Amino acid sequence: MNDKSKTLENLQTALSMELAAVNQYLLHILTAEDWGLDKLAEKMRAEMLEELGHAEEYARRMMFLGGVPEMKPAKVPAKAQSLQDMFEVDLADEKDAIRFYSQAARDADAANDIGTRVLFERTAMDEEGHMAWLDLQVSLLRRMGEPAFTALQIGPSETA
Repeated sequence: MNDKSKTLENLQTALSMELAAVNQYLLHILTAEDWGLDKLAEKMRAEMLEELGHAEEYARRMMFLGGVPEMKPAKVPAKAQSLQDMFEVDLADEKDAIRFYSQAARDADAANDIGTRVLFERTAMDEEGHMAWLDLQVSLLRRMGEPAFTALQIGPSETA
């Protein structure tokens, strides 16, 4: 496999991961709204849009490098059964994504592809921010209990 084909393979994997994240966050939005957690739904909407932006960047980079992006999500989203479940599944996904993007950045660097390396590095940093937020939510949920945590998520979002 030449350097460019590994880069294109990594970009396709990243695109599929981001499309899966978009679908997962959309399901989280609908679930949070169904549970009456409008503030959480709004936060999930912002996350979904960020992941959609990442997907677009990966597809655009693939095309720039002469590849053809396949718009296929890496996995089918699963509906969370509880807030704990929602946050822990997302946290595991973020940790996997950070590992992948870090390795993909090293691969791009080895191929002397600075543009793709920077894209992977920037995404890894974004995912670290998501991971920190999810860690905080899991901690708050554990310390406050679900009823108190849920009460903070009810009502109009700050952006509404």
